[in-house]
Order: sequence, then structure tokens, then C-alpha cells
Amino acid sequence: MNQATPLSLSGQNLTLDEICSVARDGRQAGLATSSLVRVDAARQVIEKILEKEDAIYGVNTGFGKLSDVRIPGHHLSELQVNLVRSHACGLGKPLSNAEVRTMLLLRANVLAKGFSGVRRELIEMLISLLNAGIDPVVPEKGSVGASGDLAPLAHLALVLIGEGEAFYRGQRISGAEALRQAKLTPLRLQAKEGLALLNGTQAMIAVAALALYDAQRLVRLADVAGAMALEALLGTPAAFDPRIQEARPHRGQAASARHLRALLDRSQIRESHRTNDPRVQDAYCLRCMPQVHGAVRDVLDHVTSIVEIETGSATDNPLVFVESGGVLSGGNFHGAPLSYAFDYAAIALTDLAGISERRIDRLINPDINEGLPPFLSSAAGLSSGYMIAQVAAAALLNECKVLAHPASVDSVPTSGGKEDHVSMGMTAALKLRQVVENVEQVLAIELLCAAQGLDYRQPLRPGTQLEQAHAAIRAIIPPLAADRPSTPDINRLVEAIREGAFAGVAD
Repeated sequence: MNQATPLSLSGQNLTLDEICSVARDGRQAGLATSSLVRVDAARQVIEKILEKEDAIYGVNTGFGKLSDVRIPGHHLSELQVNLVRSHACGLGKPLSNAEVRTMLLLRANVLAKGFSGVRRELIEMLISLLNAGIDPVVPEKGSVGASGDLAPLAHLALVLIGEGEAFYRGQRISGAEALRQAKLTPLRLQAKEGLALLNGTQAMIAVAALALYDAQRLVRLADVAGAMALEALLGTPAAFDPRIQEARPHRGQAASARHLRALLDRSQIRESHRTNDPRVQDAYCLRCMPQVHGAVRDVLDHVTSIVEIETGSATDNPLVFVESGGVLSGGNFHGAPLSYAFDYAAIALTDLAGISERRIDRLINPDINEGLPPFLSSAAGLSSGYMIAQVAAAALLNECKVLAHPASVDSVPTSGGKEDHVSMGMTAALKLRQVVENVEQVLAIELLCAAQGLDYRQPLRPGTQLEQAHAAIRAIIPPLAADRPSTPDINRLVEAIREGAFAGVAD
């Protein structure tokens, strides 16, 4: 992907790779010329309705429970500004800059579909903030996921009109000052434009999309960690035979087994015990990696497809249909499809952490670790080795299990009962983000322990790709010759994972 080429936005579905290229890698964006006709035509529909003075929700009426209140024409701009100000009620720590950049990108893209009735200037302003590196301060809590992510998007919208706060060039400053420094003029909202900025699912998608991108990397890294553990534990790759996978042809299972076979190829460790091993089969956490890792792959692929559909979906209300000249109120802002999916992903990833933790235990537990030193310590008793690393993994797993409780099963009526069923999609997204971070740390612990286990199998060498992974670990973390704090090692390994240190083998 050419990062120097701006991402052209026309309301199309965006991939996770495209989102991350803008959110994390600084790629710029632009409004596709092809979308301008649709955007302008939808705006003309709104202008004609205003001329006829027909009552249209959010255009010349109040909002939510107040939707029956008609607003005079000379107050329509004030109505939109008041909407943004009143809905800016978010709490908690700010979303990351990458998450906010994703919000800007996605909101601009869905408005470019031409179903929202906004002026092209509003979309161009969103893109200008993105390209200038102005990241509105958006608190992460306060959205129930219907009518969309109202509070987070309101904080985003505040900066467009020269209010609120923003991060700009490493400083947290007022929105007005950020615009001034970037030589941008605050936008004056017109009829429907405040509502179009607020109604949507872009906050929950922003958080979840980046988490999913990381999770897709982690589920492949789990194969690497698991294969290293299998080698250290003198396990057999027989369960990864393609004939077994063909008998149960789930796509993720086949992909994981194929990856595991490639990782274990040319293993001297395997050859050393091929003919004299009395064991018939390995424990489930080793033998069932294709089934578990593969199922997680399938879940993440499914959830990714839902997210990518949503990136190109019109999710505000009401929607403008140029062909018929109609403006229809509906519920595309409701986050149910996303909330269910995010909960599903969190459940699957929690199980990925669970099977990893079981392998960690087998590596350190002297009762079941196939002759490795107790807790992988050469001076067990005097030294505790990686005893507490497994304890940390257990703690992380327990937190994942709590976070795996679905947010989507809850609904608290809001807005005086008018919005009486909500998705809690933002809660689901935030939980998913935390689960991904926890899984990342659990896998780092497994890699740490598995690498130590392989050290004890020397001079025998693991599979060629695993030898590369082992070398990548040892390039930043020395073997555990004597007890030392594990936290710095785990953190360095997590950072290496994020920087792509295992990209060559975690495919």
C-alpha cells in the first residue's frame, strides 16, 4: 500500500489495513470527486424541505423526547450548535490519537456517501482536521450506542466549530487555538449538520477496528508461541496433519494447522524423539491448537467483515434519499450488529488467552513439563524462575473472563423513554480493546517461557521459522540465568510484538 497516496473517500467500505494506514501511519485522506454530486444533491433536498417548512426530525424539530417541538427557521443554526454542546457529556480518559483519527476518517467517509444532507464543506473540514494532525479530545465513556455514539461524536464535533479541546503537535490545547495554529476557520453549522455529525457508530467502530487489527496479528502469533511451547515440551505435530483438518473443513482450523506445520518444519527436536516417545498424544492445549486458534481466526474474520461493512454504511438519522427526494427517519445508528460482534470477539480472544495460559503452566510445572527444570530455573528452590510469570498470566486471564461478559445483553432506556432500547456498543468496544491488550501480554509471557524452554533443548534446534522467532526474542531478552524482575522483559516483548518483530513468522 502506497502511504504517500491519500486515501480517497467516497463512502466505500474501508479495510482494517486502510484504517490503520491513516490512523497509525499518518496517511492523508481526501474527498473523492465522485462523491460531490451525491453530497450536493442530498443537501439540495434539505434546502427544499426548509423552503417548504415541512417538519423533519432534527432539521427543524427538537431531538429525542423533544422531537415534537418545532424550531423556527431563524434558530436552526443555533439548534445544531446547542445539540453539539449539550451532547458533549463524555467522561473518563481520552481516546487515543489513533482512535480519534479513525473517528474523523470514518465520519468523513460515511457522510461522503451522500445520505446525510450536509454541505461538502463539513466533510472537507473533518478531513482537514485529520490531515493537519488535530485530534479532538474525546472522552471514552458516555455512549450507549444508540442513537449512535452521541457523546464521543459531540466532543469530536466541538472542535469543528472552534470549541472543545484538541491534541495538536504534542500539546493539549483549546479547539479554537488548534484551528488557529493550523490556519483553519471554525465551521458554522447549518440545518441538520450537528445531528449528522453526532448520529453514528464511528466511536465504537474506531476503538474496535484498531483492536481487531491487533487481534488478527495476535491469533497468528499464538501459533508461533504454541509451536515453540510444543517443541520445548517435546510434543508431536501429528495432530496438525492435513488429513485431520480435511475431515473437519473449517477454514480457520486448516489455516492454523498449515501455519503450525510450516513453523515446525525441519525440527531437530522433533526428530530426536520421533521413534522412542511412549506418549500417544499430547494434552489438549498442544494437540487442539488448530481447532482453538482456528476458531478464533474464523471469529475475527467474521467480526472484521461486519466492521468493514459498517465503515461504508450511512448510520445517521434521518437519511436523505435523493432519487425520491424523501427524508426518512430510521434506526441505522443502532449499534446492535457491532455490539454483538465485539462481544463475540472478546469471548473468542479470552479463550485464546486461556489455552495460552495452559501452555505456560505446562512449561513451568515440573510435574508435567517433560524434564524441563522446575519453573524453567536452573537453580530451582534458590531461584523461582518464571513461577510468577504464570501467575501474572492467570491474573490477566481472569480479567479477560470478567470482560468477556457481553455488554450487548444490557439496555437502559434513555432520553425520557424515547430511546428505550440501546446497544451498549461502545462498552463492548472498550472491553474488546482491553481483552486484546491482555491477550498480547499473555502471549508475550508464553513466548518468554517457551524461549527459555527451547534454551534447555539445545544443541537441538527447533523448526527453522521457530529458530527465527527464538532469535528475535533473544535479540532483546537474554536467557534467564538467575532471577530478575520479569516485568521489563514482558514489556519489551509486548513492544516488539507491536513493532512487528515476529511479522516474518506470524503469517
